[in-house]
Amino acid sequence: MAKSATKRPLRSRLMLWFVAAAILAIAAAAYANRTTVYGYADTGTAYAARVACSCRFVAGRSLDDCAKDKLSGMELVSLSDDAEKRSVTATFPLVAQTTATYREGYGCVLEQWED
Repeated sequence: MAKSATKRPLRSRLMLWFVAAAILAIAAAAYANRTTVYGYADTGTAYAARVACSCRFVAGRSLDDCAKDKLSGMELVSLSDDAEKRSVTATFPLVAQTTATYREGYGCVLEQWED
């Protein structure tokens, strides 16, 4: 006796299509706004790196204390420092990363951006 193929209930199939359509819509929106997202991410990481570097190596505060100076909306930007190089790197996950380095006589200077 042959096994009969079992079909998924209609509700389960509709849910699967809904999830697939939602993922596709999110991907399309992200792709359509990629220039804006990259621009904001580059600007935000540059600002955060420059301000945190000055806070850390000019004012002499700890990096944890400097992280409190980030503006609202910059919660996804993370900071890390390199005491030996006297630099701070700000990172927006999977999108942008910028480093500012303290230079005697100039203060904190952003590294060159690459296109």
